[in-house]
Amino acid sequence: MDFILQPWPWYIGGPLIAISLLLYFYFGKNFGASTNFDTLCTMAGAGKVSDYFKKDWKERDFALLFVVGLIIGGFISAWYLIPNPAIDLNPTTVKELTDLGFLNVGNQYFPDEIFGEEAFSSIKGFLILIVSGILIGFGTRYAGGCTSGHAITGLSSLQFPSLLAVIGFFIGGIIATWFIIPMLF
Repeated sequence: MDFILQPWPWYIGGPLIAISLLLYFYFGKNFGASTNFDTLCTMAGAGKVSDYFKKDWKERDFALLFVVGLIIGGFISAWYLIPNPAIDLNPTTVKELTDLGFLNVGNQYFPDEIFGEEAFSSIKGFLILIVSGILIGFGTRYAGGCTSGHAITGLSSLQFPSLLAVIGFFIGGIIATWFIIPMLF
């Protein structure tokens, strides 16, 4: 039981991802999360507003199982597979985050300053969520997919555009981490 409650090492998680990807390839499907959200929007009737969503969602019904699996897996891991909410962080990281205004650094996975109720109900938090959502939505469509699609499916099938997209994702993450997030907090 102790093995289940600990983070799995790369030599377990990596092959599980590879097996999943091989199954996707075998059945002629592509892996990626953003396309699943397209499917959900299509099902909700977004085709009435935009031609982009005028698709037959039944062609991607398998993707809905992926979304359901993400939700169920996230719930199980958050409520049953995290034995200790404390995180063993580098003291320098703890100091830098504390200097930015984070209070419970290392004591929780999801800081209240970003994921707490106050962050969602304040104007600043609401604007951050709206702008972030728009940028992520635009970015995934402009890049032709999300990080999981490009980094897992695209790179494993040696697609050069996916390599460029993944490099862009990392550059964007570095810019956000070092410049944008410190300005917001």
